[in-house]
Amino acid sequence: MAKVAIVLGEDFEDSEFDTPRSALVDAGHDVVVVGVEKGAEVVGKRGEVRQRVDAEVDEIDLRDIDALVIPGGYSPDHLRTDEGIVRFVKDIVEWGTTVAAICDAGSLLIEADVVAGRTLTSWPSIRTDLVNAGAAWMDSEVVLDGNLITSRNPDDLPAFTNAVLGALRSGSQHGKGAA
Repeated sequence: MAKVAIVLGEDFEDSEFDTPRSALVDAGHDVVVVGVEKGAEVVGKRGEVRQRVDAEVDEIDLRDIDALVIPGGYSPDHLRTDEGIVRFVKDIVEWGTTVAAICDAGSLLIEADVVAGRTLTSWPSIRTDLVNAGAAWMDSEVVLDGNLITSRNPDDLPAFTNAVLGALRSGSQHGKGAA
């Protein structure tokens, strides 16, 4: 099956990590949690989910990743200050791999400079940031634009998760980009 990376830092939105991860694992996919420090335990902002980081970005070969999931919460804001994570996100988007970002995860896409000319959705508080970075913003439960899948909030998790699983089923997770 597919190998899916999930970038994760402290204060992630618990359900936005746990719901897609569980669905991916249940579908037989290999999930690797990528973060700033391998072995570190990160805790969701609601304190409901604790997760160990499986790997740092330097341990991941982009060619091995079939999709990247970026949960929201405060995690993307913490991760956007890490040059390695930002470079990883930029490279994987440019490689053409499916990237799924929910809620505040668009802030990490902005930092990676990959939103200009794209149509996305997000948590409303980063709408202006996305538009200022050159994206068109839609108020929709899921927006598909090329290799980017975006959703607004935990209420959108069924559509978000189905879009990620659909991309993996269709084999459309890789484009013709170059890292």
